Amino acid sequence: MTTGSGVKPMDKEAEETEPLSDNVTDDRTDLYGFERPDDFESYKDMMDSYATVLNRRSQRWSKLLLEKPHVEKNVTVKRFVRKGVPNEHRARIWMAASGAREKQESNNGYYQSLLEAEHDTTLKETIYTDMHRTFPDNILFKTKAESCLQKALFNVLVAYGHHNKAVGYCQGMNFIAGYLILITKDEEKSFWLLDALLGRILPDYYSPAMLGLRTDQAVLGELVRAKAPAVGQLMDQYPGIWMLVVSRWFICLYIDILPIETVLRIWDCLFYEGSKVLFRVALTLIVHHQSEILRARSLSDVCECFKQITHGEFTLDCHTFMQKIFTEPGSLSKATIDKLREKCRQVIEEGSHRP
Repeated sequence: MTTGSGVKPMDKEAEETEPLSDNVTDDRTDLYGFERPDDFESYKDMMDSYATVLNRRSQRWSKLLLEKPHVEKNVTVKRFVRKGVPNEHRARIWMAASGAREKQESNNGYYQSLLEAEHDTTLKETIYTDMHRTFPDNILFKTKAESCLQKALFNVLVAYGHHNKAVGYCQGMNFIAGYLILITKDEEKSFWLLDALLGRILPDYYSPAMLGLRTDQAVLGELVRAKAPAVGQLMDQYPGIWMLVVSRWFICLYIDILPIETVLRIWDCLFYEGSKVLFRVALTLIVHHQSEILRARSLSDVCECFKQITHGEFTLDCHTFMQKIFTEPGSLSKATIDKLREKCRQVIEEGSHRP
């Protein structure tokens, strides 16, 4: 858990909920306010071709939700989610699929009560230190922006820190909460979605010991040994390598690792199907780029290669990439993941108890 000191917390005004305005972007930003000076043309070309897919999906989702307003978990909805949830329906689908809507409805007024409670000074200071580090390339999070989202972000993180005192605030949570606010445009929904992610979908990722995160890194290593043995042998030469190359992939749920449209498509599946999708994404990146990874001749080569494989046309084309994650790694059952998690967690816990 991070600590901070000597920083004035946000004033009381920051703790009052306000309706969040629609995104306002200029001609060098994407739909979510992120500035794209380096790859704007590539992004624009991709979005121009992707617009047809988005329009088709939007029409089909609108028809489905008109026929069945209550989002169910079934084969049809799962197929729809994997093909992408249109932005206008994302908050609704995420809330329903993750259980966040049910939690919000059964805890009416709870979020506001957290904001109105007396807040731990250290928690507020710690969160405040990360405010200026959260999406500095997004015009909606800049303090001079007309509709700055920093207040909403601060509120969500402070509320969650008091809601889940075992976690409090850890670095990385600011980026996740920020993405949720960009999509939902609603503080309370963002709070309950954050609770769904950290409390149920990704347990122990953000606890002080980060046992869940460490376990899943080890699980990925086991999966790579099974599905890309040559890469597995290479990685085994460098103890602790998985923590170096994929910890940010998992802790930030691919934020700032993959292009935003791709991340949001991953999150569609994450909220609906659970954390298994994180492994599918990682395996796809690794399996698809085996030849590049196997050319590495040193630890620094491996680390640089894992940075490079997340960039380029393969990950920018979110629709094709999402089709790949459900085919390229092959079968990957929840039972397999659960079994590997149990095995890896036991090894980690035994190792931590050794003198």
